[in-house]
Amino acid sequence: MATGKLPAGVEDLLRELAPQVLGVLARRYGNFDAAEDAVQEALIAAAQQWPDEGLPDYPRAWLIRVGARRLTDAARSEAARRNREAVAFQQDLPDSEAADHDDTLQMFFLCCHPVLSPSSAIALTLRAVGGLSTEAIAAAFLVPEATMAQRISRAKQRLKNAGLPISMPHDLELRMRLGSVLRVLYLIFNEGYTATAGSELHRTDLSGEAIRLARTLRLLRPDDSEVTGLLALMLLTDARRPARTGPSGELIPMTEQDRTAWNRDLILEGTTLTTRTLAGGLRGPYQIQAAIAVLHSQAASAETTDWPRILALYDRLASLSANPVVSLNRAVAVAMVHGPAAGLADLADLDAELADSHRLHAVRAHLYEMAGDPVQAVAHYIAAAHRTTSVPEHHYLTLRAARLGSPEIVRNDP
Repeated sequence: MATGKLPAGVEDLLRELAPQVLGVLARRYGNFDAAEDAVQEALIAAAQQWPDEGLPDYPRAWLIRVGARRLTDAARSEAARRNREAVAFQQDLPDSEAADHDDTLQMFFLCCHPVLSPSSAIALTLRAVGGLSTEAIAAAFLVPEATMAQRISRAKQRLKNAGLPISMPHDLELRMRLGSVLRVLYLIFNEGYTATAGSELHRTDLSGEAIRLARTLRLLRPDDSEVTGLLALMLLTDARRPARTGPSGELIPMTEQDRTAWNRDLILEGTTLTTRTLAGGLRGPYQIQAAIAVLHSQAASAETTDWPRILALYDRLASLSANPVVSLNRAVAVAMVHGPAAGLADLADLDAELADSHRLHAVRAHLYEMAGDPVQAVAHYIAAAHRTTSVPEHHYLTLRAARLGSPEIVRNDP
């Protein structure tokens, strides 16, 4: 994005401000698509000018003014609307308003409006607010990139046609959209915790933003067990991040991590939040996943993990939210409790739904390795490596294959 070297932390600042600026421009001028283009141009201008001119006193207000000018230029090219829009777009937002008002959550709820299907709402929010690429979103939904691009384009057009304002919905409407918002936050966090593509395992800008927004949402819904459960799940998961990579950025699976490196403050906070949700019973998928994460965090090693309780929680989760990813994780728990053969048997039902997913092959490889079948394990580690677009995951999977089989097996694989 930049043509010069940005000052330390400025790239993270631009990522944080982008959805807020988009919210202001879209709310004030009512054209979501045009506002998104204007924000991208403002970010490019910042990347070009700030290295030489320095960071402005009010970076957010600077981006809003530049974006507004871009919208002005676009509006002036449309003769039929020139007079009306030329006046409206010349208005500057006061620096105090720009600095104090964050529209990011409003943008989340706009993108999750009932005029959109749940899948379209989630995809649009991930693209417009979360900053994920269309490729990453398609991978999260297990659909082709072209299909996802069309879905996002149609969602933008529906919002544009509906002429919806950007504002926090009232309580009933908020509850109707909450499930989609939580799903978006969950996917953004997951992309930050394990990037689907690229040379880095983590994207802390995304995982950190998801946690920030989850905290903000919990201030609005402090008694909602699923909001609290999702925040707890994020914190408990992010606590393991310091131990997930080695000195060269290589992936270290949880079974081999140095658990003393886990962030105990995040574990304590996540455990406390999870405990607070249990008074009403295990009622929601994020709450249950947080409870599973608590059990992992309490175990001193993989061997001492309370796998029977984890399996029971996955059974409960599957009854509430059956999907291939839950079934995949449950198969691991089945293997840890009943042996790898039982886990492999459960995986057989997922071939149709996860045929192109590297995670199915990776789990299958791990279970074959547990079962003492190196030939099958190597074959599936290689299959998983060919399907992932993450460099750290690819290196990890090929290394596992090389350790189990001869190097020639890995080198000669097509």
